[in-house]
Amino acid sequence: MYLNSEKKTELFTTYGKGAADTGSAESQIALFTFRIKNLTEHMKQNRKDHSTERALTGLVGKRRALLNYLKKRDINRYRAIVKALGLRK
Repeated sequence: MYLNSEKKTELFTTYGKGAADTGSAESQIALFTFRIKNLTEHMKQNRKDHSTERALTGLVGKRRALLNYLKKRDINRYRAIVKALGLRK
């Protein structure tokens, strides 16, 4: 499996406030970004997989909503996470 508990802990430690910080916007955005990258690679090989395409679209929307929330609340945190993850905006 591509996403196990060790990988989640690593993401939360790197982008959140600690390993137990699973709820902050930054850690959620990092988790969504990791999943989006893996699903994108899957879609490159399996173009007709419509259920994965729908899940990918939903994840992108959730990440976008969290980024918009973070942008409204604290622009400096927003800029930091966009730069750290290498997102286009």
